[in-house]
Amino acid sequence: MSFLDRFTRPPAPRIEPIGAEAASQLAAIHASAFSQPWNTLDFERLLGERGVIADGLFLGRTTRPAGFALSRIVLDEAEILTIALAPEARGRGHAGALLSRHLDALSRRGVRQVHLEVDEGNVPAIALYRRHGFRETGRRTGYYRKTDGARASALTMALDL
Repeated sequence: MSFLDRFTRPPAPRIEPIGAEAASQLAAIHASAFSQPWNTLDFERLLGERGVIADGLFLGRTTRPAGFALSRIVLDEAEILTIALAPEARGRGHAGALLSRHLDALSRRGVRQVHLEVDEGNVPAIALYRRHGFRETGRRTGYYRKTDGARASALTMALDL
């Protein structure tokens, strides 16, 4: 890398812990990714809970997250509550980096097993989780309500860290 590249190339994506100050930005990202989005107050409440951690994905020099992962830790287990990327960050490999870093943060906090649920129709997310070693542990029939009123099943998955 030349000296000039530092000024002309955007910096590498970075992943950092985020807190309640980002609640409105997380709500906007969530709304772009899910048909039943959480609002700013939902994120403020979650991020204020003991045992809830969030990591944000930042692209370029911006201070606004382009994605995030949010989990709740109880003893030595965690549940990934949601992962979402803004439309401009999707399809570029950022979800894998974000999930890897988030799993590492959970492990550093003593988490030994991670759980999640995912809409059975969310093929890219299921592939991401499987690439990271998650295995299917169950199914919740009709768990998600779609915008058209139909119901979709959730797959439950787990990973031993």
